[in-house]
Amino acid sequence: MGHIFSQFFFVPAPAINETNCPDQSGRVFIVTGGYVGVGFELCKILYAHNARVWVAGRSAEKGQRAVTTIKEASPRSEGHVEFLQLDLADLSTIKPAVQSFLAQEQRLDVLVNNAGVMFPPAGSLDAHGNDLSMGTNCLGHYLLYQQLKDTLTKTAASSPTGSVRVAWAASLAVQLGAPQPHGIVINSDGSPQDKGPQINYAQTKVGNVFLGREFAKTTPENGIVHVSFNPGNLHTELQRHWHGVVPWVVRNFITYAPIFGAYTELWAALSPEVTPAKSGAYVYPWGRFGPLPAGIEAAMKEESEGGTGVATKWIGWCRKQTEAFA
Repeated sequence: MGHIFSQFFFVPAPAINETNCPDQSGRVFIVTGGYVGVGFELCKILYAHNARVWVAGRSAEKGQRAVTTIKEASPRSEGHVEFLQLDLADLSTIKPAVQSFLAQEQRLDVLVNNAGVMFPPAGSLDAHGNDLSMGTNCLGHYLLYQQLKDTLTKTAASSPTGSVRVAWAASLAVQLGAPQPHGIVINSDGSPQDKGPQINYAQTKVGNVFLGREFAKTTPENGIVHVSFNPGNLHTELQRHWHGVVPWVVRNFITYAPIFGAYTELWAALSPEVTPAKSGAYVYPWGRFGPLPAGIEAAMKEESEGGTGVATKWIGWCRKQTEAFA
């Protein structure tokens, strides 16, 4: 329980914030869901420190509004900020979005898979008939990374060691809401079982932990460092489908402003502590390494290693669901 409480209360002050963030001139970032909440606050900080920032998301109206606001907040920035239209719930939009990005950029230093859907109405599906949370939070980001992997690898080859990264959004739900002991309940084909909106959401957050750890296996080959992270307990638009007395108490008494989640993401993206040796690690608010539940660690090991192999089977399902759109 101590690891859970340490993510709620007495959280250490953020090591990297909008004041001491290093200059990011010449570096390129993509932030999914970057026009609202945590992602928006992260984009503001990065642009203020001269980064080239791509605000990725579904709504062109929200995206353009965010771009305008970000520019107005830092009129002296020498960076660049632009909207990148993609819909993580529709895999057919991802490759065209990446092609649009690559027509304008030669590099990508950091991909922050920040976007997410939380507790949509029961039965909500993505464009391909998958649970909406699983499709948006995991499958869309899985495919996006696959489409950007070559560019990230090329960037890593000419950049300081460990500086090219992918950050995968998890949540305290990994420790509080995910089904025990493995974090995701899968069918024989590796597909996740539908457990209702709240547990489905928690399963997607574990899924992002699985993806960060899986892709970290290739860090020695391609130089791309991966981490997954709990941004913190935040009051954001993510909770738009969350109703009832308990959510009201949580929102009003034990949540923080979205910018604190941006500090977590900023640390994951920029901290010198995030080295290749730490690829696949888990990040606690507002930027520090922390342990995962033993059952989830076991799920990320093969049976031959004393684990359960759940992560490998689920990732195989992700690959099959996305391969037609690669």
